[in-house]
Amino acid sequence: MHMFSRRSAGYLAVATGLVLTLTGPLSAQSQGQEVTSRDQKQLVESLRSGGYVIVVRHGATFSDQADTDPFNFDNLAKQRNLNEKGKELAKAFGDAIRQVGIPAGEVYTSNFNRAFETAVLAGFKDIKKTVDLTEGGLVVSPDENSRRTAALRKMLAQMPEKGKNTFLITHKPNIIDALGKDWFDVKEGEASIFKPEDGKYRLVARVQMEDWPKLVAVK
Repeated sequence: MHMFSRRSAGYLAVATGLVLTLTGPLSAQSQGQEVTSRDQKQLVESLRSGGYVIVVRHGATFSDQADTDPFNFDNLAKQRNLNEKGKELAKAFGDAIRQVGIPAGEVYTSNFNRAFETAVLAGFKDIKKTVDLTEGGLVVSPDENSRRTAALRKMLAQMPEKGKNTFLITHKPNIIDALGKDWFDVKEGEASIFKPEDGKYRLVARVQMEDWPKLVAVK
């Protein structure tokens, strides 16, 4: 896989080689330059063509909840679940994707409800749950956590169906384990967009969930 420096982790590198930052409120800097509507439009056009893998940390959750029955994924009352903001942003995220015309292909989520519900509220179809994207923590062995890390990296390198984009909805520990310390601050709902290339993957952008609707204006 490609390794990323702290600075490159926030950069957008689209097909033309343009490099900029697309984190925060769509107004960050790269080498002193602000993100322009033209840059945003270029991102939209690239995603419309398909061929990207979009890794999403599940939406915003209740900070006073915990996974107290981690072996029983059907026991939703014993999980940390989406709060109202998380639900609203997940819906807005999905609405923006459809308005912009970004085609979704395979959609995979963690077994935990906060990840699956993010996908459901976003309006994705044929959602597949997989243990490969499920947070393991201390309740699974180090070997199993390592296996899940390798599985996520493999999914990032897998080329989507032609003309489609793959969506992977997972958790912060999985993302950090697979991508490294540059993602230590990955926020709930944040998407990291990758381009699979020759069995590897290249970071294209990091976009906050609340910022997807802003791309509608530049479509």
